[in-house]
Amino acid sequence: MSASFTLPNGKPKTVIVTGGAGGIGAQTIRAYHSAGCNVVIADLSFAKEAAEQLISELSDPKRAMFHATNIVNWDDMRALFRETKSRFGQVDVVIANAGLMESKGFFEFEEDEGGQLKEPVEAYKIVDVNLKGTMNTMHSMSSNAPDSDGAKGSVILVASTSGYFGGTGVVSYISSKHGVVGLARASQRKANELGVRVNVIAPFFTPTHITKGYSEEWAKRGLPANTVQDVAKAILDTSMSPERKGHSLLVAGSFVREIETARTALTKEWLGEEIADIMAKGGKFFDDMGGYTLPKARS
Repeated sequence: MSASFTLPNGKPKTVIVTGGAGGIGAQTIRAYHSAGCNVVIADLSFAKEAAEQLISELSDPKRAMFHATNIVNWDDMRALFRETKSRFGQVDVVIANAGLMESKGFFEFEEDEGGQLKEPVEAYKIVDVNLKGTMNTMHSMSSNAPDSDGAKGSVILVASTSGYFGGTGVVSYISSKHGVVGLARASQRKANELGVRVNVIAPFFTPTHITKGYSEEWAKRGLPANTVQDVAKAILDTSMSPERKGHSLLVAGSFVREIETARTALTKEWLGEEIADIMAKGGKFFDDMGGYTLPKARS
């Protein structure tokens, strides 16, 4: 079944992109708009000028809007969805793209005037934005009418190859991106119930603001790199594909590989047949139970 950028009633689909004013996010906005969608740039207030410039360059600026949004702030997220629905009718696709990387190492410990270790506030902020902010982005779209393929919406979580491998020592970024992959896996049961597709895009090195500190040296060594166009195309294609449910696409230059189904297929080789069998039986147990029975909160 081919991708459709319009609703059954002929109206354009509406796409929210967090962190949409620059880098991968901005190119993703361009890609969806070119495909005929309504687009919403959700970014921090300081990005307003860049967002408005981007909107002015689109072929039909009336199909675009900027909403000042801090994805960690729940009230901001509620307002984002409310105002998007007010303007365009409904939300069909959400791209959880906004993210940060720390500006100093987690293990660069600092002491206060009394000689006590300072709390690593910046490190926690990175985790808040990259993981908590992404969780906030997973706003239910189950109120939508089913699309032509039966789905009620599509969510793309932008992780990173650091969400799978991550041996560079960038603690908060790597930890939070592993969390994004875990979020996608943990969401599949509910996503299927709601009729919403949730998938991951995991880009390899892509020259953006986050990678500015080493982009030039990377290029000097002739190492392969993504372009923002590569990543935006993967995001668009995956979000609109009816066959993509619970998938993760690793994007490395001209190569795109699905890695979640590959991981599942290799479970026996990875864990050994005995443990893989135990895990499969445990999974069936929870399926039969209708999910994990949650413990009561302790007072």
